[in-house]
Amino acid sequence: MPPWFHRFVMNHTASCYLGILGGMGPLAGAAFAMRLAALTPASIDQQHIPALLLNDPRIPDRSTARLYGGTDPWPAMLRGIRMLNDAGARLIAVPCNTAHLWYEQMAQASDCEVLHIIEAVAQDLQRQGITRGRIGLMGTAATLGLGLYQQTLEKHGYTCIVPTEEEIDTLCMGSIRAVKGNQVEASFAPAAECIERLRMRGADAVVLGCTELPLAVPHALRKSLGIPLTDSIDALALAAIAHYQLHSLESEAVPA
Repeated sequence: MPPWFHRFVMNHTASCYLGILGGMGPLAGAAFAMRLAALTPASIDQQHIPALLLNDPRIPDRSTARLYGGTDPWPAMLRGIRMLNDAGARLIAVPCNTAHLWYEQMAQASDCEVLHIIEAVAQDLQRQGITRGRIGLMGTAATLGLGLYQQTLEKHGYTCIVPTEEEIDTLCMGSIRAVKGNQVEASFAPAAECIERLRMRGADAVVLGCTELPLAVPHALRKSLGIPLTDSIDALALAAIAHYQLHSLESEAVPA
């Protein structure tokens, strides 16, 4: 067992789960759980982070709610947060970018910390050595239209390049809809086209800022696109792992 994880478990109660509020969409929630396991430095089962995945696809669509006055997803999201708290979550990850338009409500309602996926992406850019420059954004119409990424990345010193409304609808949302419709193979072409257009406009890196997009652009094909990508699923998983590492060290510290 890695020393950091052994220290965490020994200094916390048995209920030290990572709670995953998934279902937005279902493939993205499942993919996050898989990438969490794949990215955790472990050699046996017992070295992995205990996690509870609540993959509830009944949560109403976030973009429709914010842009068109559709059914409010917050009551269902709140129910999920409370279920994870009651089940013993000591940290919550929400593998849906658009859901973070409700981040403040989630953070206030939860008994434990809720990771912020956009901050995790900013950390991933820095981890890749991209500390400044022009960042191309891909995501849902609500995420991009309401400035969710722009606000955070500009705070970190980046300049954002956003697709046109037509590109968001036909390329970003076309790819996202294909993944949500279990047509993953068909999702690559529109996503790749959007990445290329952002690269041609001077982007130094591109954010896959919807958790369906990392499924549309598989790791094996990313080098062929000719530009660094940051993957919001992987970024969130790495943030969760870093949180466990950090808190294991904090719990070990001896007061002066």
